[in-house]
Amino acid sequence: MTKILQPFALLFISIFLIACNSTSSEKSNNAKACNVGSVRITADFEVGRMDKCQRVADNEYLITLIPENTPINPSPWYAFKIAADQPTDIKIIMKVKGDKHRYLPKLKQAGKPWVLQKHRLNNGRLTMKLTASSKASYIAGQEIINNNYYTKWAKKLTAQTTDGGRVTHDLLGQSTQGRPVYKLESKSESKEWLVILGRMHPPEVTGALALFPFVENLLANTTLANKFREKYNILVIPNINPDGVAAGNWRHNANGLDLNRDWIKFSQIETKQINDYLQNLVAKGDKIKFAVDFHSTLEDVFYTMPTDYGVEQPYFVKHWLSALDKSMPNFTVVIKPGNTPNNGVSKQYFSDNFKVHAITYEVGDNTGRQKIIDIANNAATTLMTTLLSNDDHSQE
Repeated sequence: MTKILQPFALLFISIFLIACNSTSSEKSNNAKACNVGSVRITADFEVGRMDKCQRVADNEYLITLIPENTPINPSPWYAFKIAADQPTDIKIIMKVKGDKHRYLPKLKQAGKPWVLQKHRLNNGRLTMKLTASSKASYIAGQEIINNNYYTKWAKKLTAQTTDGGRVTHDLLGQSTQGRPVYKLESKSESKEWLVILGRMHPPEVTGALALFPFVENLLANTTLANKFREKYNILVIPNINPDGVAAGNWRHNANGLDLNRDWIKFSQIETKQINDYLQNLVAKGDKIKFAVDFHSTLEDVFYTMPTDYGVEQPYFVKHWLSALDKSMPNFTVVIKPGNTPNNGVSKQYFSDNFKVHAITYEVGDNTGRQKIIDIANNAATTLMTTLLSNDDHSQE
């Protein structure tokens, strides 16, 4: 049975429909088309990806997914469009070169929500049957969030804020291929900063689906959020790897490198310009207070720094996540502390450079979409409450 994905933010739905109905000027270099007969399977749009497509029988197609380079984390991404001159039943088989599938196929038809596409996975081959028609439909590993979506989301969010222009959406810098990397900021008279990062790894869409409501809650016109923004500045860089997003990469940037392993060397412009910006804030007398980096994995989990690592307020994160756990009786917060000083991950970078806590907020690939929103909203609320409290976070 086809399963309807739980609804997520209406803003996302409306902007996605606009994005799918427009032709992007930035095409993926990986797009290979099956334009055989009256059926067309293409990936010539931003985030589109199917590295090889073959017609193997009448109305039967074999799609092969190939990573941008190796070695690489096993996160095969795919996104393609299907259309036909007349209603046609087709069969699609997908295989991954040298790896295995991670993402279950989702279907988007005109005027309808994303649904989980019925499929069969056997011996590394994912098989699905569907009807192609003159109205194009999309198949993707997750809901499609392209680069343009982030810009529209941020602009709409800044237009809705009531802080009298204190919330801004500006250019931070450019990616390897020259795409804009934007920052969203809320500034007050404070010198302390909460930093929020997202989309280092292009297919990790559920992390983005959590980042959006999390940030919206922080910037909302509520008593709690207004009080929080008086005490803390907020820096959000929601889409760090726009080149990888545009190309439909499995994990890497345009240079074939994992950005969440580059927070020591800063060999890539995407991480270097963030580090430069943060170091400049500190040089002017500001302080990084805390950082949250949104990602996706197989389950919902919070990767934290150990309480004995030597950061200030060592029990702050534990107190925050305990409050989140108590606020959601039907959700268990999973905390995995870790110290990986030579891996070049962002949370280690913040702790080593600024002596503060940072976490990797991992969202499950298949977590219900409404559940993602609920957790993110509660996480933002309890974070604000914890940071505003007078509790002693130096002890358990």
